[in-house]
Amino acid sequence: MTSGRGTPAAMPAPDAPGPRPGRPREAFVLRTAGLPVETVRPLRAPGARRWADDVLDAAARLTADGEALGDLLHPLIGGTEDEAERRALLKLRREVFNNRLPKDPGAARALVAARDPRTAGALGDWLTRRAALAAREAEGTGLLASETARARAALCAAAGEDRLRKGLLLASPTLDAGLDAYVRRTAADPAATPDKKHRKIERSLLSYLYRTACKTSPFSTFTGVGLGTFSDGEAHEGPGAFPLAVADAWPTAARLNTAAVGRLAATVLADPARRADLPVTVASGWGREADRVRYVRRWVTEGDEATAVTFDSVKDRLFYLRRSGTLDRLLGHFEEHGTLRYGALSAWLAADRGATEADVAQYLDALLALGLVRVPCLDVTVHDTDPLRAFQSALREVGRPWADRLADRLEPAAACVDKFAAAEPDRRRLLLENLRAELATVQRSLGAEQSRVPQTVLYEDCAVPADGPTGLTLSADRWAEAAGEPLARLERVLPAFDLTLPHRLTLKGFFTARFGRGGRCDDLVKLVHDFHEDFFDQYLSFTSQRPAFGPDGDHNPEENWLGLPELKALDAARAAFLTGMRERWAAHEGDGDLVLDEDLLDAAAAPLAPLAPAFAPMSHHVQLADRPDGPLAVLNRSYGGLSFPFSRFTHLFDGLGERLLAAGAEAAPPGAVLAEVTGGPVTSNLNLHARLTEYEIVGPGESGTLEPRFQLGLDDLFLVHDEEQDRLVLRSVRLEREVIPVYLGYLVPLALPELPRTLLLLSPTSMSPLNVWGGVPDRPPVDGVTHRPRVRHGSLVLARRSWGVDARNLPLRAPGTDDATWFLGWHRFRRAHGLPARVYATVSDSGARGATGAKPSYVDFDSPLSLAAFEALLRTDKARAVLREALPDEDGLHAASSRGRHVTELAVETLPAPTPARTAP
Repeated sequence: MTSGRGTPAAMPAPDAPGPRPGRPREAFVLRTAGLPVETVRPLRAPGARRWADDVLDAAARLTADGEALGDLLHPLIGGTEDEAERRALLKLRREVFNNRLPKDPGAARALVAARDPRTAGALGDWLTRRAALAAREAEGTGLLASETARARAALCAAAGEDRLRKGLLLASPTLDAGLDAYVRRTAADPAATPDKKHRKIERSLLSYLYRTACKTSPFSTFTGVGLGTFSDGEAHEGPGAFPLAVADAWPTAARLNTAAVGRLAATVLADPARRADLPVTVASGWGREADRVRYVRRWVTEGDEATAVTFDSVKDRLFYLRRSGTLDRLLGHFEEHGTLRYGALSAWLAADRGATEADVAQYLDALLALGLVRVPCLDVTVHDTDPLRAFQSALREVGRPWADRLADRLEPAAACVDKFAAAEPDRRRLLLENLRAELATVQRSLGAEQSRVPQTVLYEDCAVPADGPTGLTLSADRWAEAAGEPLARLERVLPAFDLTLPHRLTLKGFFTARFGRGGRCDDLVKLVHDFHEDFFDQYLSFTSQRPAFGPDGDHNPEENWLGLPELKALDAARAAFLTGMRERWAAHEGDGDLVLDEDLLDAAAAPLAPLAPAFAPMSHHVQLADRPDGPLAVLNRSYGGLSFPFSRFTHLFDGLGERLLAAGAEAAPPGAVLAEVTGGPVTSNLNLHARLTEYEIVGPGESGTLEPRFQLGLDDLFLVHDEEQDRLVLRSVRLEREVIPVYLGYLVPLALPELPRTLLLLSPTSMSPLNVWGGVPDRPPVDGVTHRPRVRHGSLVLARRSWGVDARNLPLRAPGTDDATWFLGWHRFRRAHGLPARVYATVSDSGARGATGAKPSYVDFDSPLSLAAFEALLRTDKARAVLREALPDEDGLHAASSRGRHVTELAVETLPAPTPARTAP
């Protein structure tokens, strides 16, 4: 099925004709938090923060003065013969030294005045200031109570934010359903202490509000995406180095969950009468051997409809069936007639073999279950950017009355999807309810005993338009200076961190060991099967259980069962980087940034130079921080692949797919074509996108989505080792050109079936999580807290400042502790270790269900609500938190709407410089 609709949104072109050497694409994706950061300010307790600062500052001064005063009191103790007075002076000295106010300050002063009036004067001043501190300390309880109540009222008000509620409806229907009751109860008495149920709701609401205002992971209206432009000419004018202006109205596009379409298709296939009318074909790529039939078997494990995120996992494997007269006749019939209707095939087979209808049904059911016979017409493909409309079109192409009726019966469901984007939250709830009911009714009408509708039945993406013609335009020169140039230098080192590079090198080593240098393989299916069966599966099993670093902190060398010099070079690059980091960390003093110079990068890049592919487009997720002393660019993530920042969002912007398709063709190396590896039928909305490559590789068991002339079957492809460049080259017999596989989906490649996953080892796909501190020892902890400084190369931040601490060393609320003491303890901890007011906390071994505990959580030390929510993540004493500075913090944000400033992240793609034409191996 192929269908797609664009959402009207006038946006800049993603690329000027052809990439320019040393520069990113002219376009970038701007991931923008749905709410301005000002939304979370009312959740703070500013008066309580000032109170805590006053108390801690005064306490620090009194403690220092108390130590000096203790030295003055010491001689008086020795000069006193009266034992009772001596004990009283000793007690007073301890109290002053420990910054405790004596029970009777007047008596204490008189005791000293009788012996040393000058010391008595100093003591009197200290007692006066200590009494003032006690009075200030006493204000904390009431202050915390009133400001926490005000913060709860502000949280209730923020719960009505349109973008928050629209996103909640899809992300957490349970929270959305209970939120209004919580708001009514809390707004009526914000000073009341919430019970366990309402504390849980409060924490969840707070988490989603922080997600919408302080994080940049696209989901529904929580985070929008815009298309920005780098310009040599006029950029947007405004304060700071990188001003951007976003519009207030953000259009959205909703699509049915592909899993819901899959459940509908499965229900149709389960009905023998309807299945009889469906076109069937034999799995592509099958072949005969002496006594067996070979094909790639693909099977799907359906996800749990009750979970918030549902997608079906797909696996494939080379499979064999013993040849028989019946099977040979069936395959010959397919060769002669191509696609057949299931019922016609069944009738022919019964007549041909003289079998009963029941026997034929059982036989074909078995072949269908084994994947040799397929019904591909109802599959969702990567280019079905509107899955439900595409499913309806596929039904109408079946050409049977029941299929036309079913397509029409789905029209109310499609109407719900169409109306969803423009609807307000209350209307959206009704549309979702109607949509679920419609899908369930359709399934039951098809004979399903129990309907299966995913909890998240819709997915939504949100576009962020520019406010004005240059609203999303950045200066290319400023970008190059702050981020582009240091990124270009860093890219030389990223292969050392690439998780897929050892796999690519291992495949090349396996190939040359089997076929020789300069060798050629025409049977890619068998190559992939043998690679996994004879080598790679065992290799993965072994390496997956091995830590990256040994007990001494050194990198564990890559498993090199084939003795490949390239893997030794990779080990050398990693060792060079680690050695350089250790040396610079050992020499580092103070609280300043740890700067990585070009010498370190050169040393790590040198062994990698022979391993670097000629065509390696990279993408980087970067946050810009405007600062008075110069901007910083903070690198969050790097990975390799073509058009990846844009692919998931092609349905949001008219014409984006066509422009990316043209730009990709121009970016391809001379003599090469780009061909998409789709991975077969889509099981997640994350993999839907427009056509972005001229060709596609159609693997065994897959059905092509493009015109036949743009489809490249595996029988048309061969793999050859280019001795001159020492690389594996995939080539097409028909095109007589190199074929570069490209993956454009957002599911991690490891989630793909075996064959497409292996083809991607021939592609520019890479994953390079930059762990600059790996293997570098911590400094001795201070009160259980370890600290790492910010690491940067030039103005590019490679690692934020961080603090690691076990839960038992945090100032968590103890039983019986009042709010003021608890809040003061957190700020005493923050000041003692130099933490900023806002951080992102990653908690491990928290006992949290699923992956929630591993995701960074926004923590605002000035908000009692935020601190309480953070403590709730620390389920056990074994939990460990890593706190990273919020960089940029709210004073360094560079994008704004009329409502305030937004947290943003740029997804930028860099393209390699043009290379000379490659000769055919």
